[in-house]
Amino acid sequence: MHSISNFVHLHFDRPTEELGDIEKRVLRRTHERKVISTDVNEAFAAEASFGARVADGIARVGGSWSFIIAFLAFLAIWAVINTIVLATRAFDPYPFVFLNLILSMLAAIQAPIIMMSQNRQAERDRFEAAKDYEVNLKAELEVLSLHQKIDIHVVTELAALREEVGRLNASLAAKGV
Repeated sequence: MHSISNFVHLHFDRPTEELGDIEKRVLRRTHERKVISTDVNEAFAAEASFGARVADGIARVGGSWSFIIAFLAFLAIWAVINTIVLATRAFDPYPFVFLNLILSMLAAIQAPIIMMSQNRQAERDRFEAAKDYEVNLKAELEVLSLHQKIDIHVVTELAALREEVGRLNASLAAKGV
């Protein structure tokens, strides 16, 4: 844990106690040399309730061209049956009051379900943003760690080279050159 606090001190502008949960988790995973990225779709789906999955399914179907075309066909068939086929004994004659009631009820149910799905999409976007932040933070920390290792290696090599140049200068001075 001592190396983590040194790492935090080097790379963050605040002490370990002031880091958020995400930063602490990323630091711990980085220190343990473990992968932090996950399949966002799988992770988000695992947290979804039954109602949320149903709302997403209804929104997916209700917002598709196949639903729109099928619904237009249903409306056309309804109108044809109630005006031409059953001209004298229509169960919902023009102006289609019963159809309007059905459509109103469908809209009253479908609108909140679509809003639920939109709220879930907003949650998903926030979830993805948090995962992206974690992965980006870990990558940034890894890059900083690599820079630090390279800097230490370069400084060590420079010190060895200076020592070697000093020895060569002393050797040349002893030979009187």
